[in-house]
Amino acid sequence: MISAAYACDPHQARGRLVAEEESAFRSCFQRDRDRIIHASSFRRLKHKTQVFVEHEGDFYRTRLTHSIEVAQVARTISNALGLNRDLTEAVALAHDLGHTPFGHTGEDALDALMKPYGGFDHNAQALRIVTSLERHYAEFDGLNLTWDTLEGIAKHNGPVAPLDAAGKLQGEIPYALAGYNDRHDLELHTHASAEAQVAALSDDIAYNNHDLHDGLRAGLFSEAEITDLPIIGPAYAEVDRAYPDTDAYRRRHEALRRVFGAMVGDLIDFSRAILTESNCKNAQEIRDLGRPVIQFSDKMWRDLRQIREFLFSNMYRAPSVMEKRAKVTKVVEDLFPIFLSQPDLMPDRWHPEVDRASGDELATARLVSDYIAGMTDRFALQIHARLTGTDALEDGV
Repeated sequence: MISAAYACDPHQARGRLVAEEESAFRSCFQRDRDRIIHASSFRRLKHKTQVFVEHEGDFYRTRLTHSIEVAQVARTISNALGLNRDLTEAVALAHDLGHTPFGHTGEDALDALMKPYGGFDHNAQALRIVTSLERHYAEFDGLNLTWDTLEGIAKHNGPVAPLDAAGKLQGEIPYALAGYNDRHDLELHTHASAEAQVAALSDDIAYNNHDLHDGLRAGLFSEAEITDLPIIGPAYAEVDRAYPDTDAYRRRHEALRRVFGAMVGDLIDFSRAILTESNCKNAQEIRDLGRPVIQFSDKMWRDLRQIREFLFSNMYRAPSVMEKRAKVTKVVEDLFPIFLSQPDLMPDRWHPEVDRASGDELATARLVSDYIAGMTDRFALQIHARLTGTDALEDGV
């Protein structure tokens, strides 16, 4: 595959914060991807919620399986558009490293608790993990990823903040982003590379598809209900015409793989047209263009919005899911003040930082936030049971 002129070239990558001798047989972006895969925080995604609490069933997606699915979609799209697949994959695999236990429910709870201390944002936390909290290397904290990969993690969803007339970033920037950006300017006012933009919309494609799968498996809605939706209804109709005698399980899979294909195909076709029209000659021109180059068509956006509204009402806000959300919110709400008042309860390896933060409530709160955010679902439930003497999922709230 010949790379497009606007693809990120590993030979032109913008370096690492700490200079290293590069690998003789892997590009810098391949090395970034491999470091992410071998990171402790990546392994912990195995036991972190996507929608359902991790222990509820072996067939439901977790943050790890979701991240792998996002990376697969992103590689396919990146390859079709002539982009750098390794950089795209690195950003896709890292995009959810900063998630708390219990998914967005845990994030909402931790953000509320952290409001007096700068809030909590899982995208910013992902950057904090790969630049500081992963501590396996002798010469640096974090993974020492390339600027290009860090940029993609920080702003794959778009610019973080505009510049004012003096060239300073405006608005409130998550402290985890701001602290690192002061040392290693990630140009938070611009769009990210096309590769990072692909990773962002591959996330949308993956969760739209697998949330339909998981919601059906959980019985939160029926196939009769979703066949009234755009994209999905025509997909089922096509399967019924082609395979009128197939069993229900195969029918579902065949229909939803067509939904998957429709989203991917639309994104490739529409983005290719934008990229051609933009006439960008290199990756920096993509960043400076002032608008995203990876986009769905207007019709696909409208259709996906309708699907998302259905999932919001029938899955994310289903009574059984909301009941569980209330219980796991209580877990985070209980743990935070316990560790804030007694940070020595954290494991021994955290104690040097606890000692350095002693007497500084802001530093201690951010340390506690790092610790809780890194927990898996099962560990958060276990430590909550040990410290409170209650079973959060069985006891009332």
